[in-house]
Amino acid sequence: MTHLKYSIIIPVYNRPDEMKEMLDSLKNQTIKPFEIILVEDGSDQKSDFLIDRYDLPINYFFKKNTGPGDSRNFGMKKAKGEYFLFFDSDCVLPEDYFENLDHAIVEIQPDAFGGPDAAHPSFSNVQKAINYAMTSFFTTGGIRGGKKQLDKYQPRSFNMGLKKEVYEKVGGFSDIHPGEDPDLSFRIMDAGYKVSLIREAVVFHKRRIDFEKFIKQVYKFGVVRVILNRWYPGTGKVVYMLPSLFLLGTLGLLLLIPSTGGYSLLPLSLFIGLIGLDAWRSNSFIVAVLAIPAAFIQLLGYGFGYLKSQIKLNLLGQAERQVFPSFFFDKK
Repeated sequence: MTHLKYSIIIPVYNRPDEMKEMLDSLKNQTIKPFEIILVEDGSDQKSDFLIDRYDLPINYFFKKNTGPGDSRNFGMKKAKGEYFLFFDSDCVLPEDYFENLDHAIVEIQPDAFGGPDAAHPSFSNVQKAINYAMTSFFTTGGIRGGKKQLDKYQPRSFNMGLKKEVYEKVGGFSDIHPGEDPDLSFRIMDAGYKVSLIREAVVFHKRRIDFEKFIKQVYKFGVVRVILNRWYPGTGKVVYMLPSLFLLGTLGLLLLIPSTGGYSLLPLSLFIGLIGLDAWRSNSFIVAVLAIPAAFIQLLGYGFGYLKSQIKLNLLGQAERQVFPSFFFDKK
């Protein structure tokens, strides 16, 4: 029997157009050492009609809606590869993704790994601005794949892989969402496995969101980070607190406007200029302008979620599943 190296597991929910783009990118890979496990998570708009359009080893499964983490677990039970790879349906892979991944695995020998994301030239200006806010050192501190951080790197499930033996030892994703991916990463690290960042394994991540959805998303990221720090003592970092400090600092500067004649806004003006110039280096002027509100949304939304979660969980001692029940999928 031919050795199968990778099992690609993709949960999808009402996104057939995105799945077509993802399958197009898999069809165009320079090497194809993989099977594809497409898990339809209770969708009304199914993707099954795409299967016969591609000369690819696609295994399609439909199940009730239980969330992306549980759908990935379902896919791992069906997978036959040496490595399990996870992508979101709104991702597109460069043609040399698996070439780069093969070389890196030989060199690094990781047990689990992840790669960064980038904006494709075809993405909208808002998508590019949001991508900047999610990946810039000035907004996320480089913790999402922007710098070499091999020892404590936490892969994200839009671009993540692990050995089958790791899954068999540690188990799959938990019922929390978002946050199921760093939760799994922490359990893999606690079991003594090597988790690595593979910077060459880049995906184009569309992030199907506008500014209104973006602020809800980053708010949830802030909330769940405190939950994860509670579950895994010692995993907290100063960088996680910075958005909350930015939020409090911004409020303080705004309150000082009457007494300073507006000069209290100078630090914010400098920050706006810094973000705009940094975003302009690798984007168009329009994207750089949009990156400014995107950066503020990233910092203020995450900061508010983190601060609220700290107060409720750590100051008031409340239980996370009772205070934030919408962050946990009910699989009954």
